[in-house]
Amino acid sequence: MEKKIITGLMAYGMSGKVFHAPFVEAHPGFTLRAVTERNQKNAATDYPEIISYNTIEDLLADDQIELIIINTPNNTHYDYAKKALQAGKHILVEKPFTATVEEAKEILALAATLNRKVLFYQNRRWDSDFRAVREVIESGKLGKLSEVHFRYDRYRSTIGVKSFKEDPIAAAGLMYDLGPHLLDQALSIFGKPDAFHKILGKNRVNTRVDDYFSIHLSYPNSVNVFVHSNMMVVESLPAFVINGTNGSLHKVRADAQEAQLLAGMKVNDIAYGIEAPGTEGKLYLLDEAGVKTTHNIPALQGSYLPLFESVYQTIVNDIAYPVTEEQVLTQLEILEA
Repeated sequence: MEKKIITGLMAYGMSGKVFHAPFVEAHPGFTLRAVTERNQKNAATDYPEIISYNTIEDLLADDQIELIIINTPNNTHYDYAKKALQAGKHILVEKPFTATVEEAKEILALAATLNRKVLFYQNRRWDSDFRAVREVIESGKLGKLSEVHFRYDRYRSTIGVKSFKEDPIAAAGLMYDLGPHLLDQALSIFGKPDAFHKILGKNRVNTRVDDYFSIHLSYPNSVNVFVHSNMMVVESLPAFVINGTNGSLHKVRADAQEAQLLAGMKVNDIAYGIEAPGTEGKLYLLDEAGVKTTHNIPALQGSYLPLFESVYQTIVNDIAYPVTEEQVLTQLEILEA
């Protein structure tokens, strides 16, 4: 690729090290130029040529940088997105994009005025498990769908150390943490719902934010989609359960990318994004005689590299980005309600 997008990372914590830098480095259309590191200077260990700025203001003042990845705490996204756009940068923003619909619309309007691109980092569309589930749904094998469940459960009974997730401030709590992943997956398949109903809960001792949520999305023709997350689950249910007139699909959450990247595996490794054996989906179908058959559904390979390819094509060739503004605004409408 002749054109290289010069890129800066706002932070080099877990998300910068695992979810962003490896893909910017692996994609031939990007050059990872700089990062902000306020205290510990760790990025140079992995990327010896990288510039480490002490402040975000210094990062934004770098005239060579064209794209800023905003991977800072949730409650800072709105402010940093505005500052990055005003500095003349395109932006790729982690979930949640902002805390409110009003903030999101303001950022999108500012970007349009400045002729800059706003891109949304919804990486879970490219998880191996979700890709397999989506393929089955879109194949029509299940017939008319009646009930769809997407879950993301954990067991974490203690209060975490990250105050932006645990203090009752803008975009805190489990719903704003994992809700954007699950809602984006649902919206990417089914679109905007006719209506929604939301339940939040607080179950951990001394929690000040929600650690449970269940959101019911209602669609035409009696299709009901539920997204759930619970931080107090000792034994998880299948992460994906889909029921239709012709069959059912069960699939555990088994995307391997995060664990592989944390272990140091490179994006171009032949084993990257391949799920462990035994995690295949189970497709249960009824034939015309009413006989049930069971089929293993191997997961497709997961990789977040196509997300960065989409970022590249949108910035360089003005090709439509797969995560749309309408989808993100609908997501935020549900989260904020």
